[in-house]
Amino acid sequence: MTLSTIHALVLRNLYLYTRTPVRLVELVFWPLVDLLVWGYLTVFLQQHAGDSFPYQISFLIGSVILWDVIFRAQQGVALYFLEDVWSRNLLNVFSAPVTNAEYLASTYAIGLIRAGATSLMLSGLAILLYSFNLFELSWSLLPFVFNLLLFGWSLGMISTALIVRWGPAAETLAWAVPFFIQPFAAVYYPVAALPEPIRWIAHVIPCSHIFEGMREGLRSGAVSWRELGMATGLNAVYLALAGMLFVGVMKKAREKGLLTKFVSQ
Repeated sequence: MTLSTIHALVLRNLYLYTRTPVRLVELVFWPLVDLLVWGYLTVFLQQHAGDSFPYQISFLIGSVILWDVIFRAQQGVALYFLEDVWSRNLLNVFSAPVTNAEYLASTYAIGLIRAGATSLMLSGLAILLYSFNLFELSWSLLPFVFNLLLFGWSLGMISTALIVRWGPAAETLAWAVPFFIQPFAAVYYPVAALPEPIRWIAHVIPCSHIFEGMREGLRSGAVSWRELGMATGLNAVYLALAGMLFVGVMKKAREKGLLTKFVSQ
């Protein structure tokens, strides 16, 4: 794996934004809409709930920001692949001397850039519009955000592998996969709010522990090491399994010529 190859692949993707600025709308518009909707819902609930919900309501804004980290990291991997599909450049990339590790590393970098850009924008607007400061967690926020990135990358590899396996008809999975797990991810409510028979699903999803830890941190000001440890351990498993799935599917795709489906549509 060479850094020059990864750097070239990242630049290739970033040049798309300089040549077609309208692509930036996708990075700004939908996250902004989510923040405004959930932010003003939070304001409404705070005005009408009084002191009955001392801190839980404000977590909705933090949840919007942190969920976007997962979504952008996942999109960085999945849409990176689809950009090559749409530009009829897919075979050029995979016929070049680019290893799976270099390709994935470049998608991780794109996901990190996308997540960082939107998260900083949303965090700044949350402070200005709603006086909600996610940075109250200080440096303790970083391991939680890093775990969100890891899980987003895992979902991105799974999405891409499924698209390669099932062909162009499965392209909608690039957007759908994160929302398959969102009801069980405890994004906007604690795991305890879920029906008891399905709580086990939440317990095996890394991001549920991250959001639980975030709520505990904002409430008490202390790092929830238990939730952080659970999220890190689960992420290691998911990242390994997703990586094996991606490499296995890509190997079969090259052997059986499945990638040609994306240039003949």
